[in-house]
Order: sequence, then structure tokens, then C-alpha cells
Amino acid sequence: MPGPLLIPVSHGRLEALIDAPAGYPIAAAVVCHPHPLFGGTMHNHVTYRIAKTLTRHGILALRFNFRGVGTSTGTHGEGISETEDVAAALDRVQVECPGLPLWIAGFSFGARVGLATAAPDRRVTHLLGVGLVPRMFDFGFLETTAKPKAFIHGAEDELADVQSVEQLVRRFPEPRFFESVPGAQHLFPGKLAELEEALDRAVSFLLHAPI
Repeated sequence: MPGPLLIPVSHGRLEALIDAPAGYPIAAAVVCHPHPLFGGTMHNHVTYRIAKTLTRHGILALRFNFRGVGTSTGTHGEGISETEDVAAALDRVQVECPGLPLWIAGFSFGARVGLATAAPDRRVTHLLGVGLVPRMFDFGFLETTAKPKAFIHGAEDELADVQSVEQLVRRFPEPRFFESVPGAQHLFPGKLAELEEALDRAVSFLLHAPI
């Protein structure tokens, strides 16, 4: 059911929100927000656009606040403890949509924590990352997963040069998708409509990619 909910975890609870498609979902996704120490929450504009695009394609999207953000309990765990939060969100979305394929999506810090947690999880079939920052986070684990994966990056991202990110993505096994958004910086200011168009193409690719 769409709307707010609380997810139990070892440190207490996670504040979460479900965005549901118009009809019965064809898949369910967990969407992870950017860095908590720099203002990242589940209401971040990019995180919201990811969820919006997924639901437009018939995929239920669960957004949540990492520990220490909003009304979520706990304290920031340097991207290590947050993997428990992602796992709990995946468990909950599986309960909400039993039997459906599970996806993971994330932006910046959320892409690193979300993808690292979900890549080895057999329940998760598709991976979507926006705004990877390789100089801050290691993404080598994606070089060993054949799951369909898609990535979007701002062509003017000040935290990670678009050429270096594209070269990184080329090391990942097929099927894979990469698109840069012209003129876009890391938070996609003034480029959210263009980001959403790129997300549409990325999700379409993932939906048609062989598993």
C-alpha cells in the first residue's frame, strides 16, 4: 500500500515511504538516498525522480531514510552499518510484494551502499545507480556481477569526472547501460527534467535486458 511506514531494524526503526504504480506492480524496488552528512534524505530531488520514474514503469518504489536521518533511529555508520538498513528495506519490500522481482536503486552515497548490499543478494535482479563517486567509494564489486545494471551521471559532475565514471562502467559485465546528462552537476540543479528522461531510458533498458 502506498504511503508512509516504519521498518523495524536492530537499532530501532527506519522511516520509509512507498510510491506505488497505478496498477499492480511488475517489480518492487528499494531506492537509497545520498549522503546523510550532507543533507541527503529520502525526499532528495534525485531520489524522488528515481522513484517517480520507477512507478511510471509499473515498479513499486520504497524510499527510506538511513539511520540517523529524519525519524529513523541510530547514528551514521560511515556506509558500513547502513548496509543493514538496505537489507531491512529489501526484506520489507519483499513482504509488501511477495513473488515479485526486486530491484535496487540509489543516488551517490545511496548508490554505493545500495548496490554493494544488493549485488550479491540473489533476490535482487536489477541494479540502477545515479551519480557514482569512485574517488570516495569502491565499486569493484560490480565487476563480478552479471545482473542487468544501468548508470546515469552528470556530464559536469564536480565530484566525479564523467569520463572516469564511463570508463569504470565499461569494466562491468554486460548487460549494462550508461548515459550522461549534458550540463548536469552532481545534484542535477536545473537538469531534473533531463535526468528523468535519462532515467526513463535506463529503466526501459533494464526491463528489456536479459537476466
